[in-house]
Amino acid sequence: MVSRVIPVDPFDLVVFGGTGDLARRKIMPALFRRCAAGQIPDGARIIGVARHGHDAESYRALIAESLRGEGADPCHLEGFLRRLEYRSLDATRSEGWDGLGIGMGQGVRAFYFSVSPDLFGALAERLHAHGLVTPEARIVVEKPFGHDLESARALNRVLAAHFREDQIYRIDHYLGKETVQNLMAVRFGNMLFEPLWNSQYVDHIQITVAESVGVGARGAYYDNAGAMRDMMQNHLMQLLCLIAMEPPAKFDPDAVRDEKLKVIRALDAVKPHHIVRGQYADGEGCGYRAEVGDPRTTTETYMALRAHISNWRWAGTPFYLRTGKRLVARSSVINVMFKDAPHSIFGEEAGRHANVLSIRLQPNEGITLKVTIKEPGPGGMRLVDVPLDMSFAEALGPENQNPPDAYERLIMDVIRGNQTLFMRGDEVEAAWAWTDPIIAGWQARGDVPKPYECGSTGPGDAELLMKRDGRRWQGINP
Repeated sequence: MVSRVIPVDPFDLVVFGGTGDLARRKIMPALFRRCAAGQIPDGARIIGVARHGHDAESYRALIAESLRGEGADPCHLEGFLRRLEYRSLDATRSEGWDGLGIGMGQGVRAFYFSVSPDLFGALAERLHAHGLVTPEARIVVEKPFGHDLESARALNRVLAAHFREDQIYRIDHYLGKETVQNLMAVRFGNMLFEPLWNSQYVDHIQITVAESVGVGARGAYYDNAGAMRDMMQNHLMQLLCLIAMEPPAKFDPDAVRDEKLKVIRALDAVKPHHIVRGQYADGEGCGYRAEVGDPRTTTETYMALRAHISNWRWAGTPFYLRTGKRLVARSSVINVMFKDAPHSIFGEEAGRHANVLSIRLQPNEGITLKVTIKEPGPGGMRLVDVPLDMSFAEALGPENQNPPDAYERLIMDVIRGNQTLFMRGDEVEAAWAWTDPIIAGWQARGDVPKPYECGSTGPGDAELLMKRDGRRWQGINP
């Protein structure tokens, strides 16, 4: 099976922070791969913008070095580099902005804010003041979208002063992952699952995003954010919305985001005993406090919680969410745990068996459905659970073994003007409205995160969270 590449219209893409880590590690490689695939037309221009005193040639050399490190095909590299231009600008100063629009057409122009959030307002104001905002202009805003509800509202107000909501693309790279989008295909494209997708048949749902690495160079940012703000409030929240939302009337940006917003607003407040915070502890070459240089920090690197959605579909069905760093493996998976059969005709010796639908987001993207069959051999009816396993690489052919990176899809969606996989302003604010009381609660109680060993599955209290309910976490498998 070969995927179809549909070229986009010519565009101008300006990347503010064009020399930064995100631009060199994600944005430019994504654009290069789309260019190599033939999706970016000849008339498209990519303009890197930063304060550094590069010229066009030195900037191309900088990006070429990054792309070679990513294994870029030399046959396509020269053609991509010809599209690159560079401007030296300071977001907080007025000099040089008049030259940014030289050569830009009246078609699509996108401005990617790959900079610190405290510069978003200044960039938006400068773009507007220098006449760079056209009806076809759009901005891409990287997370974090605020630090709490108040700051998220302030950020939305600043952006709304200069851009319409349909021009603002709040990017969460998790939504660009192929398997994340398959959540909607599995749910709404298969009659098999949708009738069972409710509290009558689903016992509970587990969402796990585990990382094997520590905070690394992000220590300064992470120590002010923690797992709750960095992962739970956005990435896991989005997965929860996609797995729990009602079928939208059509596959349309606002129709999809309306249903996601309903899920967030239906979330109950989380009880204190349904929250587990952890922090990876000192060990051989491991220890969060040593990494960030603060022996007293109480920032969590692990979060687990039990959430409930108060609506007709999910009343009484718990959702268990967990995320953490320095865990046993890198793994992102959603497990839909179906209820036991209401009555077993095979007797107690056959054991208890229930179906599990596992949607693997990374690595080894795919879907597994565990079903119960008879164990081969004589001697009675012995039941065993076996997986019906579909991995993208095997089912769709070797050419689909490495699906496009999330940034490739999302940036092309920006150019097309498709906001389906981007968050709306009210959605961001609703997520913070749910998150803020959780954080305020543990701060008021003076809770300290539980230590856990690097390379483990997290603190023991997370196991107790499930054990109290007569359940257990599915394994974190690479």
